[in-house]
Formats: sequence, structure tokens, C-alpha cells
Amino acid sequence: MTLITDPREAAAFCARQAKAEFITVDTEFIRDATYWPRLCLIQIGGPDEASAIDPLAEGMDLEPVWSLFDKTDLLKVFHAARQDMEIFFHDSGRLPHPVFDTQVAAMVCGFGDQVGYDKLANRLAGARIDKSVRFADWAHRPLGRKQLDYALADVTHLRVIYEKLRKKLAKSGRESWLEEEMAVLIDPATYRLEPEDAWRRLKSRSRDRRYLAHLRHLAAWREREAQRRDVPRNRILRDEQLYDIAGLAPQTAEDLARARGVSADYARGRIGQAILETIAQGLALDEADLPKAPPREQPVEAGPVVDLLKVLLKQKCERQGVAQRLVASAAELEALAAGDPETERHLLQGWRGEIFGQAAAALLTGSLLLTGDGKGGLQEIENK
Repeated sequence: MTLITDPREAAAFCARQAKAEFITVDTEFIRDATYWPRLCLIQIGGPDEASAIDPLAEGMDLEPVWSLFDKTDLLKVFHAARQDMEIFFHDSGRLPHPVFDTQVAAMVCGFGDQVGYDKLANRLAGARIDKSVRFADWAHRPLGRKQLDYALADVTHLRVIYEKLRKKLAKSGRESWLEEEMAVLIDPATYRLEPEDAWRRLKSRSRDRRYLAHLRHLAAWREREAQRRDVPRNRILRDEQLYDIAGLAPQTAEDLARARGVSADYARGRIGQAILETIAQGLALDEADLPKAPPREQPVEAGPVVDLLKVLLKQKCERQGVAQRLVASAAELEALAAGDPETERHLLQGWRGEIFGQAAAALLTGSLLLTGDGKGGLQEIENK
């Protein structure tokens, strides 16, 4: 087990792994002070060796790594792959494929919601992971022996975890379930961060369309500014400040200085002027171009319906031995109860529809009833 800092060694190592049936992959990165994650280490495990490639080493060329990830006849195994995939997509413009995510596979196999690597390593590989250096500064050089041992453990035990989960999937006949989830992981659209969509992640409950236009423009401007400067978006403006400024719709620096946390000097400076220009864009929009108001909040009487859906989800998942969160989140159940068509389509598709979505739709229309079975449990009855 080695740390590779020489680009020729990295190329030779990747060439050896290219002959394998599968490799295991993990990364170490930091993003506390940046918008984009800074890749600090790429760990790769092959049949006979595991190494950590140092992207920060002088003269390091990662093209052999990206080419290895491009091989369609080589399976790339991750645990909780989404952040790793995001980093690779940002740094190379490419996504590893095909992939196998052991966290998702474990949820499909009934190991619970978002099971951690250390728990899987213990249960399936009999290994104990020392997590004492988990939050180390991975950009600091030289790396300590303990850091390297921790980093490489994330790919060495992953081989055993993968092989055991693959057998469980084959036995259960649920390989297609995992394939549906992996299709999302290897879709570039999953990782594209469009500034114009940033406002949708905010939690404003206002239905005022002009306010929403200001919020949309402000969030997009903040996203672009954070990306340009490579700093966390909250270093530009906090969410609370976005809400306040969108509500005030300031047209002068003096107006802007009334927003929370905005000083007079800030309002008159470059950032302040950019904010005022952004607000002006929202004020200039025609009524027809304003964003649509979000659906109204779930009515109070829908609460019991959500509770029923939760009971149904729990029952279905326990019977199938699959993690509830993989099938539907609490927010999705609320959206389903409120009649959100996009959520309905998502939950009715594929394996989710088979084990839960179709039954949930029947429950909502009254054609399926949940009753006690007389033995302390529940049973489902068709309501004809």
C-alpha cells in the first residue's frame, strides 16, 4: 500500500488496474473555504494492490486516472459515491462508468438508511475502521502514516463489501433496482450546478411572484459570484440576507443598507452595486415572465394522510427488506399527499412503483384500505 506522487508511477499503476474485473475507489477532499471541492487524494484498490494517488504532487497528471475511469468493461466500486462523482465531473468533465455504490446496494439489501462504511466494513468484512483522522487537513503535506492507513482502508475492505453485496443482490433478484439508481449517478445532469436554478433550493414560503423573481435573480447572482471567486456561497450572502433583500427590493444604496448585516460601505461598494443591478432586473420583468408561485402548503387535514403513507411505506419496506429512505423521503410523502405530479411520476416508476408507489396511489384514492389483522399487525384490503 503506497502513496503515489510521481506521474509515471501513477500511469503504471492505472495500467495494471485496467486489467481487473473491478476496482474500488474513494477520495479525500476539503471544501470548507471553497465553493468547489479541492481534491486531495484518490485511493484506488485493485485485485493485488491499493494505492493513493496524490493530485497535489508537483507535475501530477491525472489523465491515466480519468482514462481508467472511462473503461466501460471495468466496474468502479464506491461507497456513497455522489460527492466523489461530483468532484470527478468538475475536475475532468467526465464521470466514471459503470459504477456500483455499496451504500445504495446496502439499502436495497435491507441494511438500513444510508449505512456508513465503517458499519458495513465491520459487518461484512470483520474490520474496524479508525476514524480519528477523518477530519484531518488532507491538503497538508506530508501526509501522516495514520492518514494513509485510514484512506487506504476505504478501498481495501470495500472489495469484500462489494463481493458480498453483489451475491446478496443476485440472490434477491434486485440487480435492476440498483441499476436504476446507478443510472442517476452517472448522468451528468445530476452534477450540473445551474445558477438559474439555485433559488429552488431555498426555503422561502412566499407566494408573491415579484418577490420570487428577486429571489431567483439574487440566488443566481450569488451562485455565479461564489463560483467565480471559489468561495462558499454564504461568504457572499447568507440565505437570510437573500430573503431580506428580496423582500425590501432596494433601489438605492441607502435602501440596501437597511437589510440585515449590510453596512453602508458594503451597500455602496462593488457587491452592493451588483445587488442593486440584480434587483433592477427583477423590477423590469413583465408580469408574464415572473416565476410561478410554488404549490400551497400542505393543508392541515392532509397530515393524517401523510401518516398513513408513512405506515404503508414502513410496512412495505419491512416486508421487502429495503431501506425506507431509498424508496421515499418524508418530503416526497408530503408532496405525494399534496398531489404533486412530479413526485407521483417518480414514485410510480420502476421498482419503487412495484413495491410502494402503486399501493400508495391506491391508498390515496380509497381503493386500498389499511386495517388491523387481529394479531397486532396490519393488513391491506382492496376496497371494491
